[in-house]
Amino acid sequence: MTNLINTKVLPFSATAYHNGDFVPVTEANLTGKWSVVFFYPADFTFVCPTELGDLADNYAEFQKMGVEIYGVSTDTHFTHKAWHDTSDTIKKVQYPLVGDPTGRISRNFHVMIEEDGMANRGTFVINPEGEIKLFEVHDNGIGRDASELLRKVKAAQYVASHPGEVCPAKWKEGAATLKPSLDLVGKI
Repeated sequence: MTNLINTKVLPFSATAYHNGDFVPVTEANLTGKWSVVFFYPADFTFVCPTELGDLADNYAEFQKMGVEIYGVSTDTHFTHKAWHDTSDTIKKVQYPLVGDPTGRISRNFHVMIEEDGMANRGTFVINPEGEIKLFEVHDNGIGRDASELLRKVKAAQYVASHPGEVCPAKWKEGAATLKPSLDLVGKI
């Protein structure tokens, strides 16, 4: 897999189902604020609704941090609407569900499983400049945890606003950070 850290999001154009409407989404939507692009294999499946529901339950916290979430699968925006209309879990989703039936967005983010025509579980944190600051790709049998994603986004935001500081393992908001220097070498 190509290292996408600090690269700009490539151009794309898609349609999302969002709050009862079909809306256009492009790479421009991912600039000017922090964004999470959250790929999942397919609507009407098993692990996917648990993840999207978990994000929905934590969406207000992401919003307080100035973060927009975009759920993306290779389904169409019409399928996203049908899933939203029929699933109690997905009815909770208030963030855009982006259709990627051509797989262009999935390929741009290097998560497309060509032989299956769907994406791996990929999570991408994008800064306001449109640069990928964090990404994780999971096997499709392994679900993700929104609270851990919240922690990582907080760390990315902290590092961005505090040049010269880094967040150690298990860092939580308000905890001590590190200032890399020669004095720390071999002492941690």
